[in-house]
Amino acid sequence: MKNSKQNYIHNNHITMLQFPENFTDELDWWMDNYFEFEVQTSDETQKAQKRDITLFLDYMLSQTGSIKRNNWTLKVSRGFQSYLKSQTDSEGKPQRNDRTTDRIIAHLKTFAKWIHRIHPFTLFNPMLKIKLSDSGKFLDIDNAITSEEREKLLDVADNLVTLTALSKDKHRYKDKEKPQLKYKRPYRDRAIVYTLTETGMRRSDVINITIDKVNFKTKKIYIKGKKTYKYQISKPGINAVKDYIKKERGKDFEKWQSNTLFLPSSTVSRGKGKLTPCVINNIWNKVCKEAGISGKTPHSSRHAMGIYIMKKTGNPAAIQKQLGHKNPAYSVQYSKVLEQKIEEILLDR
Repeated sequence: MKNSKQNYIHNNHITMLQFPENFTDELDWWMDNYFEFEVQTSDETQKAQKRDITLFLDYMLSQTGSIKRNNWTLKVSRGFQSYLKSQTDSEGKPQRNDRTTDRIIAHLKTFAKWIHRIHPFTLFNPMLKIKLSDSGKFLDIDNAITSEEREKLLDVADNLVTLTALSKDKHRYKDKEKPQLKYKRPYRDRAIVYTLTETGMRRSDVINITIDKVNFKTKKIYIKGKKTYKYQISKPGINAVKDYIKKERGKDFEKWQSNTLFLPSSTVSRGKGKLTPCVINNIWNKVCKEAGISGKTPHSSRHAMGIYIMKKTGNPAAIQKQLGHKNPAYSVQYSKVLEQKIEEILLDR
C-alpha cells in the first residue's frame, strides 16, 4: 500500500487520508489519524477518548501480542468488555461502574466504525455486536436540578461576596467594613454558576469560553473547536458575565494575559490562564452546600435545561440545538418528561 491515499467523506467534505510507505496497518496509526481528521469533541472529551482507546490497545497487545488492525476481532472485543467489568480494587470492589464501562465501549465502537468505513475489516466491524448495558443507553435526567433548586443556587451565587469572600477576622475588623479576601473571586464564581444553569453548557465548554466569542448583544456564547457550538444564555446570565468582567477579570488578566473568559485568580502561582474541571466542581459544590442541595453536579444543570426546553416547546430538535447533542436520540429522551406530565394530568381528572 505504498504512497496510497484514501478519500472519505467528513462533514460533507472529502478528507484525504494518506498511508505511509512503510504502512504496517497498526491501530495506533489509525488512532492518531482518527483524532486528526474525525473527532470534533472538546479537548477534555478527547483526552478521555484517547485514554479509553489506549486502554484497549494495551489490552489487545497483552492478549494477542499485536495491535494490527486485522487482529482486532469480535473475540478480542468481548474479552476487553469482560476485562473492564472484572477488574477490582484492593477491597474486591469493581474499579468501574456500568456507566464508565459503557463510556469506554461507546468510544471504541465509534473508533471501529470509522476505521471500517475507510478500510473494512476482513470479516466485519469487530465492535458491531458489542452491546452497551441498559444503564449506558440513557441520560441521567432524573438527576437534573429542579426549578426550586435552581432558584436557591442563583440566590446563593448572588450573595457570594458577603457569604464567602469577605474576611472573617472579627477582631481586626470589629468596627470596620471587612475587606474581600485576595484569592476569592465571587463575581467569577457567580458568573460560572449562571453560565451552567442558564445555558446547559458542559463543564469543559465553560472552561474553554474565550471572551471574544461572547456576543453580549445577541446573548450567545460560541465554543470553538473543530466545530463551533452556539449556546443561548438568558439575560440574567449574560449580566452576571458582564459583572465579572467589569469588577474582577481585569486584575487577573494582568497576570495571565489570556483571552479565556474565566481566569484563575492572580494569586495562583502556576497555570496556563485557564481553570480546571476540578475548580468548576469546587465552585459548584460550594454553592450547592450553601443552598442546602446535595447529590447534584454541574451536569445536573444541563439536564435541567433540556427538561425546561422540552416543557416549553415539546420539540427535541430545540434541545439538540441548545445542548449541541450530536446524537438526536439523547434529545428525544427528554420527551419522557412530557409523558410524565401527561400522566399526572390524567391521574388528577
